[in-house]
Amino acid sequence: MDKILILDFGGQYSMLIARRVRAEQVYAEIKAYSKITPLEIKENGYKGIIFTGGPNSVYDTASPHYDPAILDAGIPILGICYGAQLMAYMAGGTIGSAEDGSEYGKTTVFTQDNILFKEVARESICWMSHTDLVEIPPDGFSVIAHTEKCPCAAICDNDRKLYGVQFHPEVTHTDYGRQILCNFIFSICGCKADWKTENFIENSIKKYREKLAGKKVLLALSGGVDSSVAAVLLHRAIGKNLICVFVDHGLLRKGEGDFVQETLGTQLGINLIRVNAQDRFLNKLAGITDPEQKRKIIGEEFVRVFEDEAQKLGKIDVLAQGTIYPDVIESGKGDSAVIKSHHNVGGLPSNIRFEEIVEPLADLFKDEVRNTGIKLKIPHELIWRQPFPGPGLAVRIIGQITKEKLELLRDADAVFRQEIEKAELNKSINQYFAVLTDLRSVGVMGDFRTYGYTVVLRAVTTDDFMTAEWAKIPYDVLEKAGSRITNEIKGIGRVVYDITSKPPATVEWE
Repeated sequence: MDKILILDFGGQYSMLIARRVRAEQVYAEIKAYSKITPLEIKENGYKGIIFTGGPNSVYDTASPHYDPAILDAGIPILGICYGAQLMAYMAGGTIGSAEDGSEYGKTTVFTQDNILFKEVARESICWMSHTDLVEIPPDGFSVIAHTEKCPCAAICDNDRKLYGVQFHPEVTHTDYGRQILCNFIFSICGCKADWKTENFIENSIKKYREKLAGKKVLLALSGGVDSSVAAVLLHRAIGKNLICVFVDHGLLRKGEGDFVQETLGTQLGINLIRVNAQDRFLNKLAGITDPEQKRKIIGEEFVRVFEDEAQKLGKIDVLAQGTIYPDVIESGKGDSAVIKSHHNVGGLPSNIRFEEIVEPLADLFKDEVRNTGIKLKIPHELIWRQPFPGPGLAVRIIGQITKEKLELLRDADAVFRQEIEKAELNKSINQYFAVLTDLRSVGVMGDFRTYGYTVVLRAVTTDDFMTAEWAKIPYDVLEKAGSRITNEIKGIGRVVYDITSKPPATVEWE
């Protein structure tokens, strides 16, 4: 299988670059620049390398640098943003600050005839986000694109197959971004499109059948799509040696616990234990308002529940989790900045008492997880469920968690989801849910004064969950949802709609 290495220099779009490469059925894997050497890169047989962006300046002594020997390894390289600057710097070029100001957002780029820009219009829109730029290209490099403020918007050394672009081809705002990446992957690197879901399933089953032979595995089943797909995949590999513990922590959506138990336990025949731990979790969360603390508490309590169940079941060797790629990057594994901790990544306690942790989906994006579930013939209703954070409604309630707030949010969320589905918007909106704020406001119903909570409705469209746009829901749908929530749910007095994209916000509120 042909592979592209994404060499990560701290850019938050690293995962997005990998996703774009995989969308072309070419396997991409990310390695932090500090954790792989040029020799290891050559030994791993990568067909090409992409240097990611990053927030630093190449002249900062604390910024990510790399061994210049990589440029002479005979492997094609594409540098993006900081990656392009670093390539030029390592090859002897000059980097400076943009004299006429930085470029951010949509920018017109003018390209020249080059294999990297095959079938790319000579004038198009790209996405810029930089302060520094290449002032003087290194010897052997040519300028192959420019913008009004950036004379070296793209450079290349065709003989060594080294290419750098100041803009971001991985984001959808760049008109010909996909074509540019395809040109690099196929025309320059010579990759074959042989990364397919079927291969992942076959290889994973074989891997875990061998790796986990004779071992008892306890799967941390949250009830979401990710952990459910992980459960079915591991069930195919080790059968009855997999024990799924589904923790009903009282933070689930309306009717969710029964649905998960029926689908996975009854329909798919997986060995499933449902644990009612609502009081245990609520006691731990009492008085807690900080979102990171909530996540840490829930993450640790999840593991403690599993440990307790493991003791009842006898010797358990391995803990399995449904961690996926975006969880890993947002939790700051490697050299990326922490955005928020995920209960199944950043929340694990240091004194965990299992011999080993396995995360069979840790290399997959959400759509790849769903595709895997489809190939595994998991019921459609489970695969296309709305994404749900591991900490559940705890991170959709701002402030303290109480039973009263949970019931209010459960009901409001159910109403919103019903109205979205009635309007047949559920396939065009990628995620939609309600948030209960800690804000109360005065209202009136009939002749009486009310003082109820404010609910926020949140809906986004995205193809990767690394970036997202707020969904333009028709007013009549929002009106119906808002009216039902305030009329049917006593204790909620106001409904608002969130029109913030990602970035600057995340999809979830906490």
